[in-house]
Amino acid sequence: MTARSTSRPVGTVTRGTTNPNRLRRMDRWIAAVHGPALRRAADPLAVDLGYGAAPWTAVELLQRLRTAAPGVRVTGIEIDPERVAAARPYAREGLSFRHGGFEIPLPGRPLLIRAANVLRQYEEGEVAGVWERLCGRLAPDGLLVEGTCDEIGRRHVWIALGPEGPRSVTFATRLGSLDRPSDLAERLPKALIHRNVPGEPVHAFLRDFDRAWASAAPYAAYGARQRWVRAVRELAADWPVLDRAGRWRQGEVTVGWGALGPRG
Repeated sequence: MTARSTSRPVGTVTRGTTNPNRLRRMDRWIAAVHGPALRRAADPLAVDLGYGAAPWTAVELLQRLRTAAPGVRVTGIEIDPERVAAARPYAREGLSFRHGGFEIPLPGRPLLIRAANVLRQYEEGEVAGVWERLCGRLAPDGLLVEGTCDEIGRRHVWIALGPEGPRSVTFATRLGSLDRPSDLAERLPKALIHRNVPGEPVHAFLRDFDRAWASAAPYAAYGARQRWVRAVRELAADWPVLDRAGRWRQGEVTVGWGALGPRG
């Protein structure tokens, strides 16, 4: 993880798997939650870090962020120079592509860095160092969003971090594909996926979420969305749920990092 030369990008090449609309849940959450900060900025810059073998996620990030902040710019950063060359024909006003890695080789400090499906291939012990490096590149009111999803974006878990470090964890799903909330465990980011064991907070949270989901079974008659909302409302009695019903109806719930972060 340590760069021997500042001229070389920091990190390793990912598998590059990507599909259109794969990151739609994360993008819409970012636009809703971070949109006000992007709108306030004179020249808001967002980074799609490790966009993969095709540039679709960067193209879509620009489109979705501009619904919240019309002046936003997006730069896609990839450590594989061949992927950068392949993406450049898609560049246009507000969208560019650049060779680089965790060092974020840009002159300014971005208001957003999105790193989706990037850190799963790293060791858990490497995550904190990567977070620190990326958060150190953020603008003072910037946001790092790092997480993992399945191949078509039905299930997604991400961590939001500010310059000071991790703030929250968001669980998001297509409700019709869900048997129980703990199905999302397979998409936990690297910082949490190995902590889904008894004695760790994230394991206790998913256990309690499953119990609340079971308790809310009578609401299934009104649809999976109403059952999810009822389960989250019950869960919020014991866990620091940070969002409200408007986000829950999207198949989301956001919980404070302090309650879910690893112990020891």
